[in-house]
Amino acid sequence: MKLFGLLHVAILGTIAGVAAVLAWLCRRGILQSRPVQLVAGLALASNELVWWAYRYSREGLHMWNLPLQLCDAAVWLAAMACLTALPAVVEFSWFAGLAGAGMALLTPDLISPWPSYPAIYFFVAHGGIVISMAALVPGGRRKFRRSAVWRSFVWLLIYAAVVGLVDFASGSNYMFLLHKPASASLLDRMGPWPWYLFSAGVVGLMLFWLLWLPVRQQGADR
Repeated sequence: MKLFGLLHVAILGTIAGVAAVLAWLCRRGILQSRPVQLVAGLALASNELVWWAYRYSREGLHMWNLPLQLCDAAVWLAAMACLTALPAVVEFSWFAGLAGAGMALLTPDLISPWPSYPAIYFFVAHGGIVISMAALVPGGRRKFRRSAVWRSFVWLLIYAAVVGLVDFASGSNYMFLLHKPASASLLDRMGPWPWYLFSAGVVGLMLFWLLWLPVRQQGADR
């Protein structure tokens, strides 16, 4: 798939359009937001189970194909957020899920060419995070406290530290902590290892703050 080619742009536009329309329908009361969220959560979880059953049936279970990428965790957390509406899970899913899925959708690192099932899964899973968060947060009229940014960012750093230990011990490269992906990505403009890790952290925090703007709760900084 050509980066920002016609197909790539069409997929991005479809995901953004579905997310925007779904959020608008929920906010206007045309669709009941809670049933939509439950369906989104179940769909995300079901899609993920099918994918991992497919992948492990062909590849087996190895250190290099564990579900430890940020978006792997974000899919399950987005599903949990939709199903439970737990504030801490919703917060982390909104910030880390949208930031991670957004970057992945803009610079997809596909393990097989389009239109293979793995490539289709990639866009369904990452696009599903975006769409489910649109139904859950703007669609559900949720507002976050300002401290949600810092709490979520700290959880992200903790997760990255744990994954980094796995990478170091196994020689894998989850979250691209040991080297950059082979395909083009924003990391290419952030300097060599390990400096791009710090740059990525700064960019991630900036994205978190941008995502906080539409959901902030004025006057609440706890």
